[in-house]
Amino acid sequence: MDWAYLFEIALTGIAGGGLYALAALAFVLVYKATRVVNIAIGEMLMVGAYLFFAFATTMALPVWLAVLGAVLGTGLLGAVVERTMIRPLMGEPPISVFMVTVGLASILVGLVEIIWTADQRRLPEFFPTAPVMVGEAFLAPKVAYGSLAAVVLIALVLLLFRFWRGGVALRATASDQGAATMMGIHVPRVFSLAWVASAMIAAVAGIVVGAIGGISSSMGVFGLSVLVVVIVGGLDSVLGALVGGLLIGLIEALAGAFLGGEYKLLATFIVLVVVLMIRPYGLFGTHEIERL
Repeated sequence: MDWAYLFEIALTGIAGGGLYALAALAFVLVYKATRVVNIAIGEMLMVGAYLFFAFATTMALPVWLAVLGAVLGTGLLGAVVERTMIRPLMGEPPISVFMVTVGLASILVGLVEIIWTADQRRLPEFFPTAPVMVGEAFLAPKVAYGSLAAVVLIALVLLLFRFWRGGVALRATASDQGAATMMGIHVPRVFSLAWVASAMIAAVAGIVVGAIGGISSSMGVFGLSVLVVVIVGGLDSVLGALVGGLLIGLIEALAGAFLGGEYKLLATFIVLVVVLMIRPYGLFGTHEIERL
């Protein structure tokens, strides 16, 4: 056993898992506050990446301004989706809202292909290119700095929702909507906040994922792995999103290295089935979660 090679593969998997955790956090944020399973999270991630591409390449804006524009633009998309598609369905069966998000995913893919075509594109290089070494292990610079950006953003989001007034309102609404309303919290406004914050987080994840592997209209497939992450971790658990992301990233890296790239998705779904057989509500999810 080449332990140095194994360590390098594991390190790459954990770094990639940080991106899964970031996107999973965006998913959990909406589900925890509104109990909506947003199947279009991968497509919202894609929209953020394409907006960054438009601002940075087409409009030739500085990278920091392009990132800001993409994040704000995707946040606006989240607000529009919540106000026009989700809020009118409050009180309806969960499957109705779920199908709306399925339709939203198809709409976003169609819009991206109409505007930018289905061709794969490269984002401008903005990460440092110097090799990153951890001991004797080499880590691709884009993966290393991308995962670092993910860790910083995750920490920032957790701090905001721990100490910021809006974050406190969101956590209160997630715990008990009735009690939150009685305490004077405007629950629909909190729902909108959750969708906006989720879309903005997804945009950052999309920019980082796009910087590593390019962007295309099929980027939404990344959302399939994110869905596995949140189900394994627990649909309503922030901790589950973080742990699940790292776990799935590690398993994908090991499966790809020792079995072949075509087995990566198979390995993650095997883990998903095993976890659900043992803990149907996920590793850290609450027992009361409803499954679709």
